[in-house]
Amino acid sequence: MDEVERMTPGGGRPAEPQVIWARPQRAGRGPRPAHSRDSIAAEAVRIADTEGIDAVSMRRVAAGIGAGTMSLYNYVPRKEDLYELMVDAVSGEYSYVPPTGDWHADLLALARQTRALMHRHPWLPRLLSPVHGFSPNALRYLEHGLACLAPLDLPDGEKLELIAAVNGAVATFVSSELALAERARTLPWSEADEQDVRTAWLTSRIATGEYPRLAAALAGWTGIPADLGEAFDRSVSRLLGAWGK
Repeated sequence: MDEVERMTPGGGRPAEPQVIWARPQRAGRGPRPAHSRDSIAAEAVRIADTEGIDAVSMRRVAAGIGAGTMSLYNYVPRKEDLYELMVDAVSGEYSYVPPTGDWHADLLALARQTRALMHRHPWLPRLLSPVHGFSPNALRYLEHGLACLAPLDLPDGEKLELIAAVNGAVATFVSSELALAERARTLPWSEADEQDVRTAWLTSRIATGEYPRLAAALAGWTGIPADLGEAFDRSVSRLLGAWGK
């Protein structure tokens, strides 16, 4: 049974599970395709970057590339496939350099790139999924990550787990950064005034003596660093250190 026969009538949507990367660029026969996956993904990424992921729809993307909504399904059968194209497209922004032999430093450098990527594309943490983990650019990422981890004495399967753990930690860290930034933008007062009030309340609670361990911890805490990159590096380094023991 060929590709066309497996499609449901109307719109070219698949009647059974399939991987978007195993499909032809466009289902069916006829003239050369007027559009490409790259152009479709680029338009979807543009919309998500400027208006948020919820603004991305098949209709909006089709209008952006000058196609009919139903004709877009000939290229991208499902919205989930569109998301996968988007994740793969931005994953092509990584810059890979030969590993130095210091797996800790190399993986930290890769994590920094991931953080920067997520800040350029704030919708990315929401779309991260194991389902999207084996697109062409994701495979290149994993291959490079494993090359960085070559000196680490762990089974290859556990190295993949480590890469996944780092990505999860980066996504969590960036999601918090983005949420804090969004909250700061919507405050009716300054962020500094907000922090002063909260600090005063916390200080009053610590002064009761009910939280001696927390009081000791806060006494040695210098506060949130002005450059969150420092906190990010510490967080990822601790995770890497746990795996390197």
